[in-house]
Amino acid sequence: MGREFKGTINLDVRDSVPDWDAYLDPKAPGGAPNVLVVLYDDTGCAAWSPYGGRIQMPTLDRLAQNGVTYSQWHTTALCSPTRSTFLTGRNHHQNGFACISEYSTGFPGYNGHVPPECATMATVLRDAGWSTFWVGKNHNVPPDAGTMGSSKKQWPLGMGYDRFYGFIGGETNQWYPDLAEDNHYIDQPYGPEDGYHLSKDLADKALEFIRDSKQGEPDKPWYMWFCPGANHAPHHAPQEFIDKYRGVFDDGYDAYREWVLQRMVEKGILPEGTELTELNPMAPGTFSEADSVRPWGELSEPERRLFSRMAEAYAAFSEYTDVQIGRIVDYLEESGQLDNTLIIYAADNGASGEGSPNGSVNENKFFNAWPDSIEENMKLLDELGGPDGYNHYPTGWAVAFSTPYRMFKRYSYQGGVCDPLVIHWPAGMRARGEVRHQYHHSTDIVPTILECCGVDMPEVVGGVEQTPLPGVSMRYSFDEAEAPTRKRTQYYEMLGTRAIWHEGWKAVAEHGPVPLDRGRFDQDRWQLFHTDVDRAEARDLADEHPEKVEELRALWREEAEKYGVLPLSDIGLLMFEDLRYRVPVPEDGRYVYYPNTSPVPEASAANTHGRSFKILAEVDLTEDSRGVIVAQGSRFGGLSLFCNDGELVFVYNFLGIKPEQRLAVPLPGPGAHIVGVEFVKERVGEHSESHGPLRLHVDGAVVAETEIRTQTANFSLCGEGLCVGYDGGDSVSADYQPTFPFTGGTIAKVVFDIADDAYVDIERQMSAAMSRD
Repeated sequence: MGREFKGTINLDVRDSVPDWDAYLDPKAPGGAPNVLVVLYDDTGCAAWSPYGGRIQMPTLDRLAQNGVTYSQWHTTALCSPTRSTFLTGRNHHQNGFACISEYSTGFPGYNGHVPPECATMATVLRDAGWSTFWVGKNHNVPPDAGTMGSSKKQWPLGMGYDRFYGFIGGETNQWYPDLAEDNHYIDQPYGPEDGYHLSKDLADKALEFIRDSKQGEPDKPWYMWFCPGANHAPHHAPQEFIDKYRGVFDDGYDAYREWVLQRMVEKGILPEGTELTELNPMAPGTFSEADSVRPWGELSEPERRLFSRMAEAYAAFSEYTDVQIGRIVDYLEESGQLDNTLIIYAADNGASGEGSPNGSVNENKFFNAWPDSIEENMKLLDELGGPDGYNHYPTGWAVAFSTPYRMFKRYSYQGGVCDPLVIHWPAGMRARGEVRHQYHHSTDIVPTILECCGVDMPEVVGGVEQTPLPGVSMRYSFDEAEAPTRKRTQYYEMLGTRAIWHEGWKAVAEHGPVPLDRGRFDQDRWQLFHTDVDRAEARDLADEHPEKVEELRALWREEAEKYGVLPLSDIGLLMFEDLRYRVPVPEDGRYVYYPNTSPVPEASAANTHGRSFKILAEVDLTEDSRGVIVAQGSRFGGLSLFCNDGELVFVYNFLGIKPEQRLAVPLPGPGAHIVGVEFVKERVGEHSESHGPLRLHVDGAVVAETEIRTQTANFSLCGEGLCVGYDGGDSVSADYQPTFPFTGGTIAKVVFDIADDAYVDIERQMSAAMSRD
């Protein structure tokens, strides 16, 4: 609602007085700061140099030396959920983000849609006079809202941000990202052969947004949420940064834990006497074996070399991205904005254990429940960090980078939820280079920013009464090192893991997350830790204080009821396929796609995984026809039908495992044709993959056939959508380079059929349609 008009209106404009203030945007309070929030992925406290780790973070070091570093700041243990708390200040279940967006399951706390009663901080700040920008990862678009035809209410521009540039989903290829700008998908501006890396591109765009804002509105403060792809897999980095870390991790993750614990104590991050937890601290049967750690001393020499190289790529990715962020900080200093810019630099959850005990050269194997093998991984030893790798280090490094804590990302132990946080604001704090030990959580970030900006959270936004913020502002701690924490209680739940912290005590259910698929939550044993004196959660006091355990269990259930935590779920990744969002299947099982359109996200495209399918294209070919007819996925998992060098080719790339599964025949002669493939699922393999014959068809005839296997889950966690007439993002086949657009002919349409009809039926119908056109 606009402000009251206070001018004068008479019959003649000459006798009237305008009032522009009734229509102009409100102005921020005098002296209000800019706000820059930097949110990394998948980083434990023991990884980065300000906390004592070996990964050099020159920009973060600079900010820490002139700000405050928090030793007991916590998150939700997973990406989308933590990010939702940064968006709105509410707990993740209140936001509908109990899990990552891609695995929403349609329950109130699990639906992936931020409700209107949880308005975003960007909306509040924009209404209060700030420019608002979001650059980088957006893992909070609901799974049903990824297509160009879907509502954009839950895209950044619909959630209070003036501009957006980045990618939608949990991860993307850093060399060939799936990019979006504002409300639409775009191509990357240039390729890696010309020096492209996503971290560099994001920094360039951030600088552009800030400069544009200050050029047009020099007195208007801005708020930017900068979310790089780092440190989420794939761990991609320029070779010169990887080379900087050669040999740095050769002593292994066991030795690193011992070394870094002492460094963390020396830096004042942890108190003297902090104990190191076990490498595999959970009882057998309470967690998935895929989350176990192989002791360094039991590894072969090739395994050690591989695992060290994986850590080197991860470290290089992290530092390279920090250097790009440094370009933003340098500009703020040069332009006189740095002192009055509140910078919050953090990570969204602990180090990631999704690389399995053996590490991975293709993290998509984790999401398809496909095991990694050392033999396969060693083949790509020299490609790690480059375009041919989609690499992720083994669980041993996840534990090491989360030292001294138990476990890592996805777990409610400290290893999953205790994360790095540095706050820098010279104009708003006296402290320089100090450590803060107050207990805080990601729900406290929004209250902190609002207090620093002098803005109250409105009771009503957009006509909707707002849910109160559950967090507390951290500003009191900026200059009060010994002030007691103002936080009293914080619950945790992630994929069936649970915990509750209350006034210095923490109870944790000994129950791992997916893919445990165990249930029996009421039978779990709860552990008890006195975190005021045992920061590592090394000593379980449950047997000594059973009454405290029961008190905290009851408090957890109370918080769970209050914040919409139930129902609990630890179902396996493949079972998630039955609950997660998929576009409803048409009655006839057929989907029609056309050229000159944007990519269709996998959740909204025809689902060919774990079933029989047919793909038919209506094309008009010439002797010069060349390029992709239809493609989905990438070199790390996908399918593509294309023309190349006088051949019609279909490739099914199974999890990037070579050789590509391939059928090729001479290109049909000039004219109208129906070309395509049929896969018939005949059996299921050991890891739930599908096996059966693949047949290549041209105008009703089978022209080639072979046996293949197909993936049961996604080609990728996100991005790499279905494209007609080109292959967006990274290419599916090594036969061509992105985007390989179709030329020398026309594509009328492509039909995917996942119904039980015989192949000949759909083909005959298409032939009849062609004859009528």
